[in-house]
Amino acid sequence: MQHQQCLIIDFGSQYTQLIAKTVRRLNIFSEIVPCTITWEEFQQRNPRAVILSGSPWSITRPDAPVLDPRILAAEMPMLGICYGMQLLVQAGGGKVIAAKKKEYGRARIHIEDRDSIFRGLDSEEEVWMSHGDAVQTLPEGFRRIARSDNSPFAAIMHESRPVWALQFHPEVANTPHGAIMIENFCDIAGFSLDWTPTSFIESTVADIRAQVGEDRVILGLSGGVDSSVVAALLHKAVGEQLVPILVDTGLLRQDEAGQVREAFQQAFGMELIVIDAASTFFERLAGVADPEYKRKIIGKTFIEIFEAEAARYPDARFLAQGTLYPDIIESVSFKGPSATIKSHHNVGGLPEQMNLELVEPLRELFKDEVREVGRKLGLPGLLVNRHPFPGPGLAIRIISDVTREKAELLQRIDVIFIDELHEAGLYDSTWQAFAVLLPIQSVGVMGDERTYENVCALRAVCSTDGMTADWTEFPHWFLKRVSNRIINEVRGVNRVVYDISSKPPATIEWE
Repeated sequence: MQHQQCLIIDFGSQYTQLIAKTVRRLNIFSEIVPCTITWEEFQQRNPRAVILSGSPWSITRPDAPVLDPRILAAEMPMLGICYGMQLLVQAGGGKVIAAKKKEYGRARIHIEDRDSIFRGLDSEEEVWMSHGDAVQTLPEGFRRIARSDNSPFAAIMHESRPVWALQFHPEVANTPHGAIMIENFCDIAGFSLDWTPTSFIESTVADIRAQVGEDRVILGLSGGVDSSVVAALLHKAVGEQLVPILVDTGLLRQDEAGQVREAFQQAFGMELIVIDAASTFFERLAGVADPEYKRKIIGKTFIEIFEAEAARYPDARFLAQGTLYPDIIESVSFKGPSATIKSHHNVGGLPEQMNLELVEPLRELFKDEVREVGRKLGLPGLLVNRHPFPGPGLAIRIISDVTREKAELLQRIDVIFIDELHEAGLYDSTWQAFAVLLPIQSVGVMGDERTYENVCALRAVCSTDGMTADWTEFPHWFLKRVSNRIINEVRGVNRVVYDISSKPPATIEWE
């Protein structure tokens, strides 16, 4: 099924994904492309409407990113946001200058035309500004529809073409009614609102069947949300042609392999192949403390074990992976991928080494959309609602060399934390929660005796997509109860601390 498309053209803004997600929540398929897109590529995509993103660049710089002028002149609804507005102004013959006073943070706009994009809003609205340049003169054919105290042209529109431009960012939560503005724009564009989890499942199942035919598909199943949804989609599409393999590294959550196997058996009657490879992983990780080296060892070892098992199915021609849309976006950034903070381990393996054709049914979805699809497919809450878990598992939550004893200790700590979250009704309101075993010991007193034992940190964050995150402000009584249980029930731990760092500047995981 071919969905009408809203094309988001990216100029490097940190908010570009938020634009796409805001549009998708309206049941409209949106896709992000770099501003280096050619006219021919643009025509092939045949979008119904276009949104131009913001950018960290100043349009007054000679090396600022630009766009093929034929795209800017295309006869279709178009919305420019921040840098996108300045680009439209400059391309049309208007003038943009470095602002005498930069505008960052909350501002109030005074709306002069409450039709079209501002339909249903008040004459004054709070918005989020983030710009150092300002429009000085408008190009011919444009008129002002909103202003702020610092921006005489806070919003403009073309008098004869369906083109609007906003100096502020409607896609961020700090613009309370920004989603309404984007919805008004999409409504004017006349989208059919047919991008839903159900339509995605139907079209994806058909695509998988067309691609795979009668051949087998190998899937590396981790028990996380992404690979679980891939497994459910593939099972619906090709049934017993799917070979789901879970490699138990010994670094999963407590009893995870058994829980995942049982969940898929009950939900779909699917037989999951579980390979117990814990001894191999612990042997190869012995004495390794560097987090990047840990990741490389785990990735290489996983591939070897996964390949050996997959070799038992010589008729397999396909390898399924849980690649998500953010992975695709980062690989096509117009300035290249962002700096490597830490490498990521994809449990699906390296298809170049296995000579298998890739099946990536989730490559068009964001994380929250994956969960929605999983629910529609009937995945149990144990799988679809669980918090994200890193590919290298507990190895990067042990901030030192990795041993079986440390992994088992951390599993016992972690399960107490998660059990208490469920008991208190706090699990589903938290994006991710986990424990970290620190490379230090501290003095304590238990039963009038001196102890010198391990310290663990608890980490919990609230987020929508993992790109940014705030630490979760749990009630003190809850933290007290968790700490008390861990210290009393986990031999070898005498101190618990809580991480109150946000992302940025910290990352969610410690390694």
